[in-house]
Amino acid sequence: MALLTKVKTRMAIHAHRKVRGLLDGEYQSFHSGRSMDFQDLREYVAGDDVKDLDWKASARKGELLVKRYHAERKHTILLVVGRGRSMAGLCPDRTPKNEIAIFAAGVMGYLATKHSDYVGMVYGDAEEVHSVRPATTELALERMLGHLVEPTSAAGDLTGCLDYVTRAIRRRTIMVVITDDVDLSEEDERLLRLLRVQHEILFLTLADLDPTDPGLESTPVIDADTWDAIPAFLRNDAQLHAEIAAADAERHARRRRTLERLGIAGEHITGEDQVIMTLFRLLERHRHGND
Repeated sequence: MALLTKVKTRMAIHAHRKVRGLLDGEYQSFHSGRSMDFQDLREYVAGDDVKDLDWKASARKGELLVKRYHAERKHTILLVVGRGRSMAGLCPDRTPKNEIAIFAAGVMGYLATKHSDYVGMVYGDAEEVHSVRPATTELALERMLGHLVEPTSAAGDLTGCLDYVTRAIRRRTIMVVITDDVDLSEEDERLLRLLRVQHEILFLTLADLDPTDPGLESTPVIDADTWDAIPAFLRNDAQLHAEIAAADAERHARRRRTLERLGIAGEHITGEDQVIMTLFRLLERHRHGND
């Protein structure tokens, strides 16, 4: 289990013991709500919560009926991860984005397996989307992470992955979306709104390396989508650097407004060292946003 071992090692390196404990605690508390599944109906008795009344069934029966629930013992964490060619690109700290995706997905999956929760995965690109059946073992998680090691040659397609989940996933899940630094489309917003009805959603985006970053100096920079080298005269253009920074800020603001409008907690990762604390903030924001 080389990939999961690497995730655990990075957790030890990049997070203080207390922080790891807090992260684990946030995981335990971030599934808000009843944590119960519907079982059947029974007659209303004094003291029952009126929120549990089934008005349609009561009207048909001619008497007040309430929904009865049974405890949901395990939750399902669904990792929805992009696998297009842009994931071969670098984050600002020069780490490949697919490695950051594996680290983030591995941490969330590892926390879930520690609590005997199910972990499943949906991953894909513009050509095809795949799903992995939920499981509770570290071996199954290791196999899932293995699907993310090699980015494909096709373009990324967040919309396609979300559409697949909408059509194919019937079980209620806690969805963790890990994707490129995308600009959410109207269709993405529509699909997320539909998914939000059934699932709890956490949204992680991975930052792109700015090819005009002065710190790159003479390091060769290749466009992950076209595999063309970025010309040196563009990389040294201060005005272009400022325009890219402004465009990034505007895109992030638009995405943040969309996610806030949908009631979805979102965070942005710029490097490997930030993964643990970013996940901690994401879980904390999700918990407070759903209190």
